[in-house]
Amino acid sequence: MHAACGKGCEHGLTWIKLSFLWMMYRCGWGLKEGQETVLAVEISREGFEWALRHACLSSYAPGVHPDRATWQRQLKRAPARVQWDPERDPRLTPLPYRSLQLGLGGEAVRRHAGGWAVAIRGVTALAHAIHGLVWDDDVDSATRLLPTRHPCPVGDELLAHFKG
Repeated sequence: MHAACGKGCEHGLTWIKLSFLWMMYRCGWGLKEGQETVLAVEISREGFEWALRHACLSSYAPGVHPDRATWQRQLKRAPARVQWDPERDPRLTPLPYRSLQLGLGGEAVRRHAGGWAVAIRGVTALAHAIHGLVWDDDVDSATRLLPTRHPCPVGDELLAHFKG
């Protein structure tokens, strides 16, 4: 599993963005101040599933949570958060479907640093190259350079506590 990581911590969480193009939107192709380095981090499947099992939605969802107070209690206890943001195309235009973002805090960060991250590589030059092609209106060439995405099927039991 690959995750593009940018700024590191936000609201005390380390965010794993599973979408390369969403990350490019977030970090401005590695050109935003303080986000000039873009890393691809491969995490273990076991770590990803642990984080999902122990995560809470980052925002209140009627039908998923009995009430706002219950959600707030769950959010405070959860070592991980899940949020869904619009997927992006190579021009960074929002698409009609969403991509998972996984925020890690507390125990989840310690586990991530202690073994979930199995490979880290710099992809800043790749981000700049793809951005240059998009800027030059060569979206086809830019698309061919995008990292390959693989489906990440998960069992219903890992997602049951996110559905109403």
